[in-house]
Amino acid sequence: MDAQAWLVVNALPGMGALRIAQLLARQPQWPEGWLAALPSRAASELRLWLEHPSRSPLQKLVDETLAWQQSGPSRHVLHRDHPAWPALLNELPDPPVVLWALGDLGALEGPKLAIVGTRRPTGEGTHNAQTFARDLVRRGWCVVSGMALGVDGVAQRAALNAGGRTIAVLGCGVDVIYPASHRDLHEQLSRLPGGLLLSEHPPGTVARPAFFPRRNRIVTGLSLGTLVVEATEKSGSLVSARLTLEQDRELFVLPGSLHNVQARGCLTLLRQGSAHLACSVDDIISDLGHWAEAFIPSDDVTPSAAPEQTEKPPEQAPLPEALPDPLLMSLSATPTPIDLLVHTTGVAVSDCQQRLLMLELEGWVTQQAGGWVRLPRP
Repeated sequence: MDAQAWLVVNALPGMGALRIAQLLARQPQWPEGWLAALPSRAASELRLWLEHPSRSPLQKLVDETLAWQQSGPSRHVLHRDHPAWPALLNELPDPPVVLWALGDLGALEGPKLAIVGTRRPTGEGTHNAQTFARDLVRRGWCVVSGMALGVDGVAQRAALNAGGRTIAVLGCGVDVIYPASHRDLHEQLSRLPGGLLLSEHPPGTVARPAFFPRRNRIVTGLSLGTLVVEATEKSGSLVSARLTLEQDRELFVLPGSLHNVQARGCLTLLRQGSAHLACSVDDIISDLGHWAEAFIPSDDVTPSAAPEQTEKPPEQAPLPEALPDPLLMSLSATPTPIDLLVHTTGVAVSDCQQRLLMLELEGWVTQQAGGWVRLPRP
């Protein structure tokens, strides 16, 4: 299925992430199997889109997404068939169907840890969030959080300042700045190498209270584990802690003073025996070593000790069947500016832009600094 199909599935009436995941588990063929398995209303809407897309209200979301991608760089739509889709999300009972992404997709590579906590951290909590985030990214990890006030924002700023990777999952569209005081952090996440904004809501969607508990499942679902820095007894961070355990991921907690109100939620988790005590980043990496070694960079291999390898150029994507597309044939792993593509292919500028956006939605190309490149295929 291509990006347009996933966008349409995501917008089908009467369906949600859980029902779509249950249907996907049956591995229906597209589109016949879907039409047979969907409830009648959703099937009727899908059939209308397949046969007469211009008459379907579902086409509006596709058109709006194309317009959004065209309006600026580093804009992507991720789905299960996209090469950058994080496979860990597929282990959730209700993974997002589509993720709108703004920023550097390279942030999705490698191991990830969620860092969450109170919106009103103490000085010690702020220091700990900064230290753990900085140490993690220096070890090759990515910090995942929600760009909220307090621990979230502190950890993500520290990761960026250390030149590392960090992903913010939002409870609004990726182009909506919430909270407003994090305008500069939003800008950094969307522009700096290693920064990425994700949302399961289309661009322009305003923040709503119901969206935030739902986005937490993505924060924890992207990650091998979750670290709770500080949390009160009724903190929203405890929702993330619960989701982490339900998703069979590892939960880590920093110890705190008995007299610190902001640490009581952490102490409760430790008392219940549901979380690991973390005193350093080494504690976290040690405990996660058995979980998914393929994600974790080895500290034992030095450049001098590593086996010598012959560098190979990136494998180019095969061309789509029955499509000697001049744009794809003109692209490689080296960024090509759009004006050069127009000159070499003879395709009109508007047609060139439209075709590139369609190819990006389908996972064939992406835009990087300096122009467009063809993506390697798995």
